[in-house]
Amino acid sequence: MTDTSSELPAATGPLAGQTPSSPPAPRQNAFVADLLRGNVVTTVLAIVLSMLIGGLLVALTDQNVIRTAGYFFARPGDMLGAVWDAFAGTYSALFRGAIYNYDAPDFLRAIKPLTDTLNFATPLIAAGLGVGLAFRVGLFNIGGRGQLLIGAATAAFVAFSVEAPLWIHLPLTILAGLAGGAVWGGIVGVLKARTGAHEVILTIMLNFVAFYFVSWLLSTPGLLMRPGGSQPISQATPVSAQFPAIFPAPLTVNWGFLVAIVATVFVWWLIERSSLGFRMRAVGENPHAARASGVKVGRILIYAMALAGALAGLAGVNQISGTITSGFGNGIDAGIGFDAITVALLGRSRAWGVFAAGILFGALKAGSFTMQIAENIPVDIVLVVQALIVLFIAAPPLVRTIFFLPKDPATPTRRTRRAARKAVSA
Repeated sequence: MTDTSSELPAATGPLAGQTPSSPPAPRQNAFVADLLRGNVVTTVLAIVLSMLIGGLLVALTDQNVIRTAGYFFARPGDMLGAVWDAFAGTYSALFRGAIYNYDAPDFLRAIKPLTDTLNFATPLIAAGLGVGLAFRVGLFNIGGRGQLLIGAATAAFVAFSVEAPLWIHLPLTILAGLAGGAVWGGIVGVLKARTGAHEVILTIMLNFVAFYFVSWLLSTPGLLMRPGGSQPISQATPVSAQFPAIFPAPLTVNWGFLVAIVATVFVWWLIERSSLGFRMRAVGENPHAARASGVKVGRILIYAMALAGALAGLAGVNQISGTITSGFGNGIDAGIGFDAITVALLGRSRAWGVFAAGILFGALKAGSFTMQIAENIPVDIVLVVQALIVLFIAAPPLVRTIFFLPKDPATPTRRTRRAARKAVSA
């Protein structure tokens, strides 16, 4: 018998029990898929989605929309036009109030809104950096309000008691604010490291302590209370302790914004390039593994909270030396301590991400006033948009589902979960 196996080709294909191999996907497809799975695209789409929903809320509360809805089936174009007018009016007012006022009579007044945005963003960036830095170490620092208040109070003591030229007085004021915030944040770090107390409880309680302590300072003659006054308000910040303006009036941005840029560079270098930052990130990823590798976890926690407090204290300095220089009360924090949490979340706790998020929230704040004046839109709508941004940022799978973005291949699908359950039961 003749051996034919050497003459016939080997059987292949599904009938031979082999699975046909598919050609590899083009590299462009992999790049696009990775891009769509990235945090940047998810963040941008979360912002877009939040603003769309915010615009829809504005349209639903607009009087013209409500009026035209009464005869929608007779003339639907009227209602759709009213919805568009409300939507476009809202965000054109936001643009005019936050970036560029194209109705202004000259160029300087046209770009003034942009400088207002930078002014509002400055303390948000500083405090957001503090919250983000603590996040990277695995600490949920919600004590930005207390650290900001103490930083503002210590800076005010130096500003009101020292008489010196600007190039000495202002740096001393800044250092005092940094030190005050660092001490207040460091207390949390020490208690966390030595006793294991939870930082959330500690920071919440210290926020109240700081608020009432600063209130007492402001209502006690001889301390921070304005001399000869009867209200719990401080005296005006001396000119030599104020941040000078970068540009002449009517532009409003001051040197505090440049200090915030320096703080951003410092935090980026600290976390991403320094050995201390490497240990901080190691503790944030897995404190047990970091301890086993020889990292002194308790010391890192103290450093992290002290630095976070110092950055929040810098925000307090900006408040008394740049934003409110005519005298401040116990509401000097203006909600910045809690807004900083949102900024840090939106910035993914990265230094430049926090910087960009601070600019965005500064723009929302600056533009909200024009929205209210020009379009009679409540400022609360801006707060709703901010809350929606946080909601969608905190739920990336929701954003991916809404926009049909590809899922992370590491995320288990329903089929893989079902197969895993069968494997376990077998």
